[in-house]
Amino acid sequence: MPANIAYDPPFTITPALLRMVGEISEAVGRISVREESATLLRLRRANRIRTIQGSLAIEGNSLSEEQITAILDGKRVLAPSREIQEVRNAVTAYDHLDLWVAYKEIDLLAAHSLMMSGLIDESGRYRSGGVGVMAGDRVMHMAPPAKRIPLLMQDLLLWLENTEQHPLIAGSVFHYEFAFIHPFADGNGRMGRLWQTLILSAWNQVFTRIPVESLVYEHQQEYYQAIQVSTSQGQCSPFIDFMLSMIRDAIAAMDTPQVTPQVTPQVERILAVLAKSTNTGMTREELQGALNLKDRKSFRQGYLRPALQWGVIEMSLPDKPNSRLQKYRLTSKGSAKHNAGE
Repeated sequence: MPANIAYDPPFTITPALLRMVGEISEAVGRISVREESATLLRLRRANRIRTIQGSLAIEGNSLSEEQITAILDGKRVLAPSREIQEVRNAVTAYDHLDLWVAYKEIDLLAAHSLMMSGLIDESGRYRSGGVGVMAGDRVMHMAPPAKRIPLLMQDLLLWLENTEQHPLIAGSVFHYEFAFIHPFADGNGRMGRLWQTLILSAWNQVFTRIPVESLVYEHQQEYYQAIQVSTSQGQCSPFIDFMLSMIRDAIAAMDTPQVTPQVTPQVERILAVLAKSTNTGMTREELQGALNLKDRKSFRQGYLRPALQWGVIEMSLPDKPNSRLQKYRLTSKGSAKHNAGE
């Protein structure tokens, strides 16, 4: 450890962690080459939306990917004003990733100012009071006193600047230590995830387009459990293991043969059902019933979402994604795909 580093976060690098680092590094190399294709711009945008939706959903934001897309397109969305503000702030923050350096405190504070603008009075400033991390009515973690935050963050950022650990390890360690310190009055979770993305994207720009946050949201309880176990053990190896597994799985979903989602069996089925309907389309309930699917989440993730993302179906009321009158219908692209037998 270089002599100028005052703090060295405790963790153990196991063979299993090293294997995951190797697997992820190899997959990133393959994706980086393929991601240079301009034809994937639409997929990149969809992944950025998934990233923002996942990170905010962990904090209780209820907006769907469709609603976030509508906000990005400048359309009116019927939702709580605070949640819309959270989305706009997150979009702005992720758009600034290329401008920040992960170990610079001034950039960290600027990022928090953007992320929490109009949401809290202390945006862009460390908290001035005590704070505890709650799980329902139970206190999971009492963060360090406010007066210690400047020094703790200085030590952590200095470690990040000088560490020789692989960015995959360093990003996970920083994420955990940041969550432990809890330096801000609010927005610590979304900032920790944003800053890990920044650390990884400085290693490889492909990480600005990999929706790791979306997977973390799907495994939210495991995320909090990994933080809690690491805290109880006094070292963050369990959290490193969890985050690397999320990164590995998110990359694996992208590192598949490029068979476009619109030709998956699920999307083929939804196209076939809609091809038999009238031009007015079908509601979500009607579609799910016609496909004989009982689980709403599986239907949305496996059928509805990919079909919408790849433009083979469209909403009848795109500015009101959650309207009870919402229907789905084939686009001209979807009709062509269905008629071609894809």
